[in-house]
This record gives sequence, structure tokens and C-alpha cells, in this order.
Amino acid sequence: GSGKVKRMKAFKSHILTKKSPKRKRRLRRGTTIHTPGEVKNIKRLLQA
Repeated sequence: GSGKVKRMKAFKSHILTKKSPKRKRRLRRGTTIHTPGEVKNIKRLLQA
């Protein structure tokens, strides 16, 4: 793999009626974590 750490986006669990279809569609996609400190912590936690 590429070694990148991925996560799902927040704000897609409830109160969806006021959110536009475009906004909900964008929230469906995952995203990558870019902050070096966060990536390091997550990789360390996944080792255990």
C-alpha cells in the first residue's frame, strides 16, 4: 500500500434533511490524515 492513513468524514449520521445532496455526497468519501503527528500516533496505535 501507499502507507497513507485514511479516515471517514464526520457530520453524516443525523440531521441530514437540512444538508444539501452535494454536501452529503462529499461526506460519503473518505479522506487522508495529513498532520505528521496524528499519522505517527495512529500508526503507533495500530501496531499494538
